[in-house]
Amino acid sequence: MSDIMRPIPFAQLMDWALTEYKERGSLFGVSKLVRHENGQALPIFAEKIEAPYGPAAGPNTQLAQNIIASYAAGARFFELKTVQIMDGEELSKCVAKPCITAGDECYNCEWSTELTVPQAYDEYVKAWFACKLLARELGLGDPDAFVFNMSVGYDLKGIQSEKIDRYIEGMKDASASPVWRTCMDWALQNLGRFQKVDEAYVKAISPKVSASITESTLHGCPPDEIERIATYLITEKNLNTYVKCNPTLLGYEFARKTLDGLGYDYIAFDDHTSWRISSGRTRCPCSTG
Repeated sequence: MSDIMRPIPFAQLMDWALTEYKERGSLFGVSKLVRHENGQALPIFAEKIEAPYGPAAGPNTQLAQNIIASYAAGARFFELKTVQIMDGEELSKCVAKPCITAGDECYNCEWSTELTVPQAYDEYVKAWFACKLLARELGLGDPDAFVFNMSVGYDLKGIQSEKIDRYIEGMKDASASPVWRTCMDWALQNLGRFQKVDEAYVKAISPKVSASITESTLHGCPPDEIERIATYLITEKNLNTYVKCNPTLLGYEFARKTLDGLGYDYIAFDDHTSWRISSGRTRCPCSTG
């Protein structure tokens, strides 16, 4: 298995999905497809979801095919992998691989997407469009009853940068992006491969990929910075905002006591792992200072 994630074009992605389903009845290895057929959905913000669960940000929400596989397995809320201003090759040089390796339980201090921010954006738009098509074609459920939730970190300056701002605005409305046009063009040119998807349906697919966001607070993000970021996302970006309270914010003593109390006393980590946030001192693992 390669340690590099390689996105594939939307045409290849859809050909893979449709061919696999036709030949095996599965989608990206998910053989037991979950269909929500009762028409019931739960409200969330101004959207709705057919089921109140789904994958948290991780390697499982980096590539489009992994997101589609989660949808096929019944997930309806997707916290997309975190993006930050440090990305691509710069990030890979900073973080040793595997980022997470565990034979059992572990204390996880994971980084953001291994892709560049533009690559990550393309993956999320491709996954959104593909899920819309497959939901209708395969009868997996209401095509408008799943939610994509952005995730960003880890400092306000980085989130306000042109790179991340372009990402956020593009997720709020992808209609002007090249990847959206690529997905739309492919769908319209391949209507013959579908039985339940027609031109009107394709053209009506909403380009508003995400209206909510999670603020990831790992890597030495102090409390006052967390508050500034959340305020910015709510008041300036008009996004429904979650604040992820990662274990590292709890400080070493609390995290150690909690794990020991739960029976995980064999999980090893030291005071450096929690970046000394509880004492007001912060340090990113990749920093040299």
